[in-house]
Amino acid sequence: MIIECVANVSEGRDARALATMADAVRAVGGAHLADVHSDPDHHRAVFTVLGPGAAVEAAALALAAAALARIDMREHHGLHPRLGAVDVVPFIPLGGAPMQLAVDAARRVGTQIAARHALPVYFYGAAALREDRRQLPDVRRGGYEALAERLATVAGAPDAGPARFDARAGAAVVGAREILVAYNVWLQTAELDVARAIARAVRERDGGLPGVRALGLPLPSRGLVQVAVNLVDHRRTPLPAVFDRIAAEAERRGVTVGRGELVGLLPRAALGGRSPESIGLHDFTADCEVETHLARVSG
Repeated sequence: MIIECVANVSEGRDARALATMADAVRAVGGAHLADVHSDPDHHRAVFTVLGPGAAVEAAALALAAAALARIDMREHHGLHPRLGAVDVVPFIPLGGAPMQLAVDAARRVGTQIAARHALPVYFYGAAALREDRRQLPDVRRGGYEALAERLATVAGAPDAGPARFDARAGAAVVGAREILVAYNVWLQTAELDVARAIARAVRERDGGLPGVRALGLPLPSRGLVQVAVNLVDHRRTPLPAVFDRIAAEAERRGVTVGRGELVGLLPRAALGGRSPESIGLHDFTADCEVETHLARVSG
């Protein structure tokens, strides 16, 4: 019964801090750290951990403690939406494990983060305690900057922990969900309006592709922009369909598509039978596939 945790923390620039967090995860017996992805513009890192439930829960708690000791949200400025230092901690069932296993893990970990660190915690996805908190964008709306005002309201009270604004740590969002593919496509332009228009054209909520969430974001350190995609249902819309739509929308606007970027892992089926290179993933290896790490953990 294997689960995955894909924890997102608000640090993407300090290599020493990220190494310390990774070491905290590796120190947990039975937890397999499959991938660490960081980005200086997003100022964010994603830690992907697989293993039996108890080991993954312990690894998530160790990572949270290490992150909270090293991240100060008062000094954090990045592109990605966020509520706190330990921003979002989703648990995902793998290999036939039931969703309830991930839900139970999320609620235990969220409750312990709240208790150990006096931190407001919201539950989302399948672990949500309120219907209006099932979707992550709804839980994170307003971001860190609006958190103090939100916590002062009855509607904004957390699901665990104190309704108290900690300027250093912010709040955490912990949940359970199915596999999600985080995938970015870089555009050979610095025009943010172009990236935002393409994001609108591809995301489901604006009439685009099913199961696709997308944002147009600048990459100041590269002098480019990107379309940042969360693919929440790769069975309905595989990655090649996303890449092809972005490429077509870019061509309509006279813009060339650059590289694709995978954040974390993907299930092999998300490639839709195409080669990784055909969707811009030129440095793709078998270690980018969930199945590779699931086989290692399962022995």
